Amino acid sequence: MLLQPVSKPASRLPFTERDTVGRPKRLGTFELARENAFDWLRTAKRHSIHAVVTDPPYGLVEYRPIELSKMKKGRGGVWRIPPSFDGCQRSPLPRFTVLTEKDRADLRVFFQKFAEVVFPVLVPGAHVFIATNPLVSYLVYEPMIAAGFEKRGEIIRRVFTLRGGDRPKNAHKEFHDISVMPKSCYEPWGLFRKPCQGRAQDNLRKWRTGGLRRISPEEPFKDLIDSSPARGIEREIAPHPSLKPQKFLRQLVRAALPFNEGVILDPFMGSGSTIAAAAACGLRSIGLEVNADYYQMAQKAIPLLATLPTGMTGANGSSR
Repeated sequence: MLLQPVSKPASRLPFTERDTVGRPKRLGTFELARENAFDWLRTAKRHSIHAVVTDPPYGLVEYRPIELSKMKKGRGGVWRIPPSFDGCQRSPLPRFTVLTEKDRADLRVFFQKFAEVVFPVLVPGAHVFIATNPLVSYLVYEPMIAAGFEKRGEIIRRVFTLRGGDRPKNAHKEFHDISVMPKSCYEPWGLFRKPCQGRAQDNLRKWRTGGLRRISPEEPFKDLIDSSPARGIEREIAPHPSLKPQKFLRQLVRAALPFNEGVILDPFMGSGSTIAAAAACGLRSIGLEVNADYYQMAQKAIPLLATLPTGMTGANGSSR
């Protein structure tokens, strides 16, 4: 599926032009494929992808058919079904605390295989933004580094939700002053880079990658981003359990291509929110999804999400 191509060279656009209510006037092109990401990457052309921005399914533990069935029935399993609040039913979330040793070993192998197959497809200096969780991030980071990627830090998505900080299960009255874990107020995104060819400046000249696009000449891209959960019309358009908001994702995809040139890949696109963010910023992207329901959701959701205003008159996500 393709959207209207950018009519000017992307490198000349500091951000996508927007109309009076903040909707993008020009949208980037994208391609979607219902394919297994590993199969696609094994046959993809070497040095054909310039950045990856993705929220992976963590070895498919929480997306196994039996777990998805439990979630839809409200029975939980790996998915925790939060209680309603003020008449609103909150979204399910994966409970990484219930993972077994085998589950964790499988996750490590999953990311080891992913790192190995994505590495040759990326151009030198390409960045990988990969969403994770404080409890399992080490299972992502270690295999990426072992495959040859440089760890370039973490993007901290500062997000506050109503969940977390729970008292001991079935003993909350007895231990009313105790939480079994700290309430999480952030979501880490590992940031990795395929090594550059020579100096960063040499790589930028040859491959147009190796750095992150600044917010402005005066302000660099930062590793701390305030971000509310995806709510309202975004969740109505794309009711995916791991949906990330456009305002946050548009900041990542813009930073990922320093000259607005090249292709962004989301190998686990879910409902397509990353692809929509790239389109909204006038960038080229490819989205892969193996789940038939989520693939159909993405086909419908991407054009709608891409044209949503987010209060962004500049591409850094802040109102100006």
